[in-house]
Amino acid sequence: MTVYLARRLAFAIVLVFAVSSAALVLTRLAPGDYADQAFGPSGDRVAVERMRERYGLNRTIGEQYFDWLSRAVRFDFGRSMVYDRPVRELIADRAANSALLALSALAIATLVGIPLGIVTGSRFGALPQIVRAWSVLVLSMPPLLTSLFLVFVAARTGWLPVGGMFSVERGAASSAGDLLRHMVVPVLALALPLSAMFERLQSQAMGETIRQPFILATIARGVPFGRIVWRDALKAAVRPVVSIYGLVVGTLLSGSFAVEIVTSWPGLGQLMLNALRQRDLYLVAGCAAIGSIFLAAGTFLSDAALAFADPRTTE
Repeated sequence: MTVYLARRLAFAIVLVFAVSSAALVLTRLAPGDYADQAFGPSGDRVAVERMRERYGLNRTIGEQYFDWLSRAVRFDFGRSMVYDRPVRELIADRAANSALLALSALAIATLVGIPLGIVTGSRFGALPQIVRAWSVLVLSMPPLLTSLFLVFVAARTGWLPVGGMFSVERGAASSAGDLLRHMVVPVLALALPLSAMFERLQSQAMGETIRQPFILATIARGVPFGRIVWRDALKAAVRPVVSIYGLVVGTLLSGSFAVEIVTSWPGLGQLMLNALRQRDLYLVAGCAAIGSIFLAAGTFLSDAALAFADPRTTE
């Protein structure tokens, strides 16, 4: 078990290193830079060169990369060119917003998707068929389309705000209730496909589990079917969801670009998009690094949970 977890941890570290390094190098290799974006094609070339020197954009890729890497291992990702603030501070603020959105969506998806999967995997009739059809329909819609549909419904009905984190007119006096109203659309956009995925995975696993000999033997002994499903079969059928749970957490925390952009949610997705548009090199690399850290941590936790649930996976 220790050797297996050590291997997975090493893989997580390599993943973070590879993603963040690729983000910096690819952004640096792309034509143009932040100075060109700031001054435009007809800008003062002397001022452009001064800005390049200030931010180290006039150095070679190798020099810039190794300088960034030596600081990044200490979680110092440099200074944002657009916001003129340390990248670490910007990422901390936006990561908290993304985490609020992602964890809320994950909680709803878990509380809805897994119980529905247990029911559809162990029961027959009209209700399970309706739930299965709903899951397939939701899974067939990409997150961008789901977000756009929910924003359209909110705009047409006026029941919910369609963007942002707080109402503009409330300003600093924004309340928890106002925040919750703004969370409904982006959280549902994330939670609906996730709950459908959990339902499908749990349903398939439950359907296979209740046909196992030990379950059939328990039924033959006269144990109530509901007790078998929720006590015995669930323990064996939960492994498929556990195996991807950490990965889902990491993916959500790293920021769902489509949902955050469509709903104007000030999270990592919005920050990364703005950084890419402005060619803010260090902010792009910092966003990629923190996103890969979330993803790697989620993957590691998922592998660890699966290993403890089923030690055979470590062989």
